[in-house]
Amino acid sequence: MANTPSAKKAARKIARRTAVNQARRSRMRTFIRRVEEAITSGDKTAAAEALKAAQSIIMSNVSKGVLHANTGARKVSRLNKRVKAIA
Repeated sequence: MANTPSAKKAARKIARRTAVNQARRSRMRTFIRRVEEAITSGDKTAAAEALKAAQSIIMSNVSKGVLHANTGARKVSRLNKRVKAIA
């Protein structure tokens, strides 16, 4: 457990930041799930719209440090590839 005042404050800050990052990660997963559901239904226009929204959220999380840049790019790329594959 933290003993010094600065360590106690750091622990509080980490707890707040973790909660914020969990919420952002959860929101991103929801948007990704919407894209995947549109892909499985076969609706290309809905999938494209959902991808546009998901891409925005993913790259926002990259800029905020929730995801590594390459991870965000990989997720967007794979989703885009699957949307384009819809006949």
